[in-house]
Amino acid sequence: MRILVTGAAGYVGSHACKALAQAGFEPIGLDNMERSGVESLPWGPIEVADICDRPALDRVLSKYRPGAAMHFAAYAYVGESVTAPDMYYRNIVGGSITLLSALKDAGIDKFIFSSTCAVYGTPIACPVVEGHPLAPINPYGAGKQMVERILVDSEAAFGIRHVALRYFNAAGADPGGEIGECHDPETHAIPLAIQTALGKHPVFDVFGTDYPTPDGTAVRDYVHVSDLASAHVRSLQYLIEGRASVALNLGMGRGHSVLEVVKAVEATTKHKVKLRKAPRRPGDAPILVADPGLAATVLGWRPTIAGITEIVQTAVNWELRKREIPVPRAHRPRL
Repeated sequence: MRILVTGAAGYVGSHACKALAQAGFEPIGLDNMERSGVESLPWGPIEVADICDRPALDRVLSKYRPGAAMHFAAYAYVGESVTAPDMYYRNIVGGSITLLSALKDAGIDKFIFSSTCAVYGTPIACPVVEGHPLAPINPYGAGKQMVERILVDSEAAFGIRHVALRYFNAAGADPGGEIGECHDPETHAIPLAIQTALGKHPVFDVFGTDYPTPDGTAVRDYVHVSDLASAHVRSLQYLIEGRASVALNLGMGRGHSVLEVVKAVEATTKHKVKLRKAPRRPGDAPILVADPGLAATVLGWRPTIAGITEIVQTAVNWELRKREIPVPRAHRPRL
């Protein structure tokens, strides 16, 4: 079966393409390359197009006739969403509506959505379960919540079944070294700490040191990107089996503080990370940890790379490889 993968050249999307190929599917990538970290993928074609471009979507669907879709394409900077909400809603909500309409007309009824723990906002209890109130505090999370609601309505109207996967903190890189995290600008803690340890940045900013946590820094649930990718493949198989739509948390179920991440980076790189204290960022919760029990029950999914040191090691390996080996540029079909 061919699977349409939007945002295929991005961080999680590229890892999902590899996982799909390993599971016997053919990923058909679609990416506008505006913010992508890779130029090509060895597991299938990448068509250069935007999810808001309906004629381009129709041409891709007609050309490849996929049996399902995985939707990763979205802007993903929370701070930027606050200053440019119109751009974010147009991209996340408008793009998803255009995509779903094209899928409906093409007769595709299986949809896996890259959602986020940001739909919960500031949690009132941790670990966070799927039944926690949805109360996003920024346009990024609000846009993802809107798409989740649109998916419910699309199933009722058109029969498009879905799995919405609410990630916590995606981290790490492909253990095989083929792909990894390449954001510009980089905003994630683990790669920033690694780049500081290796001399790319002079200091690593710690946003908030007075949280009600054991060491005063924010605690997050870091889940390896390859484990996220495997959850998408399991979700696809779940839908192929004809099972019911569902929203699921993806996380390890335990958290690590910012300073614990820094210590893991220092132990792995054998270099100190110079720290600079910075104020808390508005809307940052002290602790954000998933209860991933439902994903284990529904999908049989559990993280296989379950330690922060192991996650950091894969990210360090990727950072070193990026510096030594240029990412290959291959022919990319254009619409």
